Amino acid sequence: MNNFIPVNTPLLSGNEKKYLNECIDTSWISSEGPFVKQFEDMLAKEVNQKYGIACSNGTAALEIAIRALNIGKNDEVIMPSHTIISCAQAIIKNGATPVLVDSDINTWNMDVSQIESKITKNTKAIMVVHLYGFPLEMDEILRLKKKYNLYIIEDTAQMLGQTYKGIACGSFGDISTFSFYPNKLITTGEGGMCVTSDKVLAEKCKSLRNLCFGEKRFIHEELGWNYRMTNIQAALGVAQLEKLAFHVKIKREIGSMYQELLGNNSHFTLAEEKTDDSENIYWIVGLLLNKNSKYTVENIMKELGKLGIGTRPFFYPMHLQPVFLDMNLFEGEEYPVAEELYNRGFYIPSGLGISDDDIRKVSKTINNFFK
Repeated sequence: MNNFIPVNTPLLSGNEKKYLNECIDTSWISSEGPFVKQFEDMLAKEVNQKYGIACSNGTAALEIAIRALNIGKNDEVIMPSHTIISCAQAIIKNGATPVLVDSDINTWNMDVSQIESKITKNTKAIMVVHLYGFPLEMDEILRLKKKYNLYIIEDTAQMLGQTYKGIACGSFGDISTFSFYPNKLITTGEGGMCVTSDKVLAEKCKSLRNLCFGEKRFIHEELGWNYRMTNIQAALGVAQLEKLAFHVKIKREIGSMYQELLGNNSHFTLAEEKTDDSENIYWIVGLLLNKNSKYTVENIMKELGKLGIGTRPFFYPMHLQPVFLDMNLFEGEEYPVAEELYNRGFYIPSGLGISDDDIRKVSKTINNFFK
């Protein structure tokens, strides 16, 4: 379909070609190239952390973070049910147990007020996952960290450039993680990163991403992963990071335009533009159908697809995932808001490369559909 508007179109408007050509001209294309360290240093500085450890993707970053914190058998990590499977998978693959928390219907994030009741003597960490547009309420989470001596693993994949009360998201974690998939605020195609201000943790993360090579090459005392980032990916990352503030500005302009064009539609709600703590960064523009809507998300997405509009559903809750139920996890647990978000929520084209004309077309098509 020639006129199809995809959910995401990345924006590559800076020095991407220049830096990629530099990789090719110098033959530095592997993980040994200089752009990797440059990218690590730039991103760590951006979020007020001391050390960056680039890796192959955001899922890898989560796995590295959990292992670096020595979280494993008999340990529990508190996390939202409403998120991508990478979060729970990283905990389980390291031998620990995810403990789920329901969501807040207004922010679409984890309901922070429910976290303390989930803390046990086995709780080792809280996995903070900032979703869609707003950060979590970090004051309460930092209180719990101090009270119970917990780690914070901060999944900032969707929130690079966002702040909580003026403090950069990604700065709150003992280890914070990022994804640079093409739908993120900056992209390296595929790629991820851990950031921390703890030198020991940084060295551990570096070792884990690189097969845990010892002082003597090919001698290993521990198992790690080959989760390295290439110089080519990092070159893209440096060029993208140079334009982060511009990307954030574009995202908020996209969100504002959709608010103007769709905000008065009575069939659904959009996330607020601001809270007391932050301004929506609009990683995506999501629509939440009214409770008693005669439409279903599946039906709407199918019909909009026929009309040339790309869509994606919200996350399927962790406690309903077949793979986890087969593992006898979350048996009998209920998280009604997480289920409600999946059943009523979907998002529309809002990538950095979308044009104003496409936003108007998407909005007109949606408004006409509901008429």
